[in-house]
Amino acid sequence: MKLHGDLVSPFFRMCLVTAHEVGLAGKVQPVETKVTPVTINADLTQLSPVGKIPVLVTDHNHPIYDSRVIIEYLCHVSGNKTLIPDDGVKRFRVLTLAALGQAIAEAGVGQRYETAVRPQGLQWREWMDRQHLRVKAEFDDLEKAWEKDLHEVTAGSIAVAVALAYLDFRLPDWPWRDNRPKLRAFHKAFSARPSMQATALKPA
Repeated sequence: MKLHGDLVSPFFRMCLVTAHEVGLAGKVQPVETKVTPVTINADLTQLSPVGKIPVLVTDHNHPIYDSRVIIEYLCHVSGNKTLIPDDGVKRFRVLTLAALGQAIAEAGVGQRYETAVRPQGLQWREWMDRQHLRVKAEFDDLEKAWEKDLHEVTAGSIAVAVALAYLDFRLPDWPWRDNRPKLRAFHKAFSARPSMQATALKPA
């Protein structure tokens, strides 16, 4: 299998961490694929009309996207029932936590594009302020309502851990640790897992 993307992308890294956790790291070949918000990667659009990373090309040469579908596919192929459980109540709890992690990552990537890619003078201040309010609510919810779930290794805890690592890497001025000792402890412990260490972001 070939996983197209860029390790800096939290969505790509979520898939790669999942591959490690389900025992498929040796069967998933990362293919570095760069994208920007304003250009077209012709090779990538041949695989996916969405034109975004990540895209997984299976051993049967079938492209799969986006990250949420890829993660479920890797769990399915490996036979792993832990990262995304079959039990309905547990399953949707995990998927909701994963959606929360994805939302933090989306806000972070959007903020990065707005501040580092959009030409100076064209930034949308009201939009950026809304992102700050949105992620603050998400951080507070993780601190208040998800401690038990975060201490289990699931697609949800993977998504949150990777999203927070992306913020540390790209947006260190987003103080998600402040007054959130449970979230801080979770991330410190989860970041020590071999899957996170093997995919750790390197300073530029």
